[in-house]
Amino acid sequence: MPEKQAISTPRAPQAIGPYSQAICSGPFLFVSGQIPLEPGTGQLVTGDIGVQTRQALENLKAILEAAGSSLDRVVKTTIYLARIEDYGDVNKVYDEYFISPRSPRPARSVIAVSGLPRGAGVEIEAIALLEGE
Repeated sequence: MPEKQAISTPRAPQAIGPYSQAICSGPFLFVSGQIPLEPGTGQLVTGDIGVQTRQALENLKAILEAAGSSLDRVVKTTIYLARIEDYGDVNKVYDEYFISPRSPRPARSVIAVSGLPRGAGVEIEAIALLEGE
């Protein structure tokens, strides 16, 4: 059975339940869903879905970097939306983070859900390659 290692960074919100921010296993990093919490306070950011998406992606980015990976190394994301009507606005912000001439955009799923933790409008999880893999 492959080894696994928990990743944690103060640059992203601490887990609000019994889970790790991320787990490294083999050549992969599995990042838990990130909602738009401010790392320092643990409070939900105020603002529209664009502001919320940006914070969730910044949290995701911080965890990737803590593990020695990066947004360029993400192979799959899953986005959970409290309102499917926010799809277009989330895409606009997402596009700013996953536009690289060196790397293709990750595969992605978007799922509308009936609710998210702390009343968030968006949650984003990712699977990435570790650097050097």
